[in-house]
Amino acid sequence: MSTTPLADLGPIAQAPCRPVAPPPRPGLYAGLWLYGVSLALMVLGAIGLAPWDVLHSGVTEHVPISLGQAVIVFSFVVLLLWIPLREKPGLGTVSNALVVGIAADATLAMFDAPASMLARIPLMVGGIVLCGFATALYIGAQPGRGPRDGLMTGLARRTGLSIRLVRTGIEITVVLIGLALGGTLGLGTVAYALTIGPIAQWMMPWFLVDLAPAPGVAPDRSLNCPAEPA
Repeated sequence: MSTTPLADLGPIAQAPCRPVAPPPRPGLYAGLWLYGVSLALMVLGAIGLAPWDVLHSGVTEHVPISLGQAVIVFSFVVLLLWIPLREKPGLGTVSNALVVGIAADATLAMFDAPASMLARIPLMVGGIVLCGFATALYIGAQPGRGPRDGLMTGLARRTGLSIRLVRTGIEITVVLIGLALGGTLGLGTVAYALTIGPIAQWMMPWFLVDLAPAPGVAPDRSLNCPAEPA
């Protein structure tokens, strides 16, 4: 199991750094797109939305925007919560704010929700597992966390609590706010809130990459880039 820590790097500090292996960009964008697909799978399953989407769906009850558009809007709202946590935005932050919502709307436009419960249950379960996989994939690339996961990792770093505990607490809080706005709660919501943290934490070491100075850049402790391995 990898012991590589999550780097606390902003966009300027990231510039001279590069991953040792594998390259982060494919992992970043594949993870973000799959994250959006996973949210859409739970919508199509219609057994309960992911906690953040309970909030997003509640907002769409009052504002004429799509689910994906609500995801994008709230991504930038959540970034305001980064300020007291001193989280540093990066390429992944801006990419997350845009790609996830686009992927969710694109997937929903391509497929219709099945009527059979036998088809809907696998969509719900698959959406949860895929979201945990996608979270580990794009966070592990270390180009900067997305707005919601930056909130998660920021709280974990500042409080010393595990990612599993922090993520679960955030999901439960978001569900309560979403319900107050008229969002939909279901079995899938509860299953997601209780399992996404453990799944993401379990898979994270598979994709977490080491960072090293880019070629021609001398190791610099102030950049938090480790020396190139021998």
